[in-house]
Amino acid sequence: MTRRPRINLGGACAVVLHRPHAAVEGLTRQLAAIGLNVEHAWPDLPPSATGADFLFFDVDHGFDEQFPWKPGEAPMPLVALIGSEAPGRIEWGLSQRADAQLVKPVGNAGVYAALLIARRAFDERRRLEREIDCLRERVSERQVIVRAVVALAAAGIGEEQAYAQLRALAMSWQVTMELAAHRVIELKDRTIKEASDERPYRA
Repeated sequence: MTRRPRINLGGACAVVLHRPHAAVEGLTRQLAAIGLNVEHAWPDLPPSATGADFLFFDVDHGFDEQFPWKPGEAPMPLVALIGSEAPGRIEWGLSQRADAQLVKPVGNAGVYAALLIARRAFDERRRLEREIDCLRERVSERQVIVRAVVALAAAGIGEEQAYAQLRALAMSWQVTMELAAHRVIELKDRTIKEASDERPYRA
């Protein structure tokens, strides 16, 4: 079992996007006791909030325009502050893809756990997004190789010979197969364009 590094919260910055209310006074006290620097905002986020380590936001009265990013693209872990169980409010809160949640009024416990859960969930989501981007790039590059093999095979050789030729070109050019494939396609497109430009015009 791989041991994960401990999350250090001391000195982190948390923004609480909530109107002044007794329901979040406990949150402020706990955050300060844990060692976080706390900044309050309502209804707009200050520009400095984009550099915060955590953002707590009010689900009951929040709205999309409060955030300078699209839902699910927050640059920090989000913790939803939920007081109402109205379906519409819960649905809106879910659309923001919060990494953890706290039920209002926030008492004397739960904030530390919410911070750890939010940090871990956020980091894991970012890791998965990077993996997905990497896989998409690999699939795209494979498609480029297939296109290059088809282009080489159009000269009358089989696909296996075309693949071998592409590999030989990559070795000769001292580049990766993917980059060699891009060059082959560019050369083919250029040849087609030049042939089209040289074709005599007929009225």
